[in-house]
Amino acid sequence: MRRTPLVAILIAVVGVSFASIFIRWSLSLGASAIEIAVYRLGFATLLLAPFLAAGPGVQLRTLKPRDYALLAIVGLGLAAHFTTWILSLALVDVATSVVLVTSHPILVAVISHFAFRERVTRLMVLGIGLGFGGVVLIALAQWGGGSTTLLGSILAFLGAVGAGAYLLAGRRLRQRIDLIPYATIVYAFSVIFLLAFSVAGATSIIVEENFAALMGLFLLMAVVSQIGGHTLYNFALRHVSATVVSTSLLGEPVGASILAFLLLGEVPGCPGGTGSAACPATSLVLVGAVLALAGIYLTARESLRGMGKTAP
Repeated sequence: MRRTPLVAILIAVVGVSFASIFIRWSLSLGASAIEIAVYRLGFATLLLAPFLAAGPGVQLRTLKPRDYALLAIVGLGLAAHFTTWILSLALVDVATSVVLVTSHPILVAVISHFAFRERVTRLMVLGIGLGFGGVVLIALAQWGGGSTTLLGSILAFLGAVGAGAYLLAGRRLRQRIDLIPYATIVYAFSVIFLLAFSVAGATSIIVEENFAALMGLFLLMAVVSQIGGHTLYNFALRHVSATVVSTSLLGEPVGASILAFLLLGEVPGCPGGTGSAACPATSLVLVGAVLALAGIYLTARESLRGMGKTAP
């Protein structure tokens, strides 16, 4: 496997780890989930669009209507991922939300086995079992916190489903579409779907308060987390499997949890802050996170081993 995709993945992990922090700050300033997603992807689209004029845009004329339809599906998956995940961050702590939303490698491995006939080894089956067990434990940990925290966990898991669909569909398209055209079109389609979501939900995307601070955060999300995170993942999709790219997000829950503790004073299982006493759900969340991450690791290791002979 070439070194460049691996370096890109490492940089992307750092970029996406900051996303939850930027989102939490935006939510605290009064932004809605739809607003955050629209402006994050909108700014990213505008920043990438000029590069299409430098040469990569020529490829857009060679794409067929079916290609644009598939790109729209990828964009829908990304829009669904961001909408549900950002909503979850308003309801549960960062660690819980990010561990659940990054459980999609397990979903990717299962779907790849049945839909694309990709081989699943015994250790991958064990990893899938551990991962889902961890997800269930985290969900149970939120049960005692009331319907709000449980809903947050469900939304985070739905975000994982959207991310899995986004990565699986993208893996096929990235084999023949260059990075800049691919990312720009997918992000643009995502913005269109998000605008449709806002209309359907009667949710305004007009920023009326804390305009300068929110626009600064949205721009940071676009540059650091979207272009420096998701776009680099899209680059890697052309060189490694969707399972490998998906699994590399294992670093996100670790990085995001550390940043949440340092910058937000947040402890896993405590969506409202650390408080004066330990949260009863913390231990269960930590055990569930360990199981989930162990399952993702096993799935990743076996997938990488299987790619060793064929990776470009």
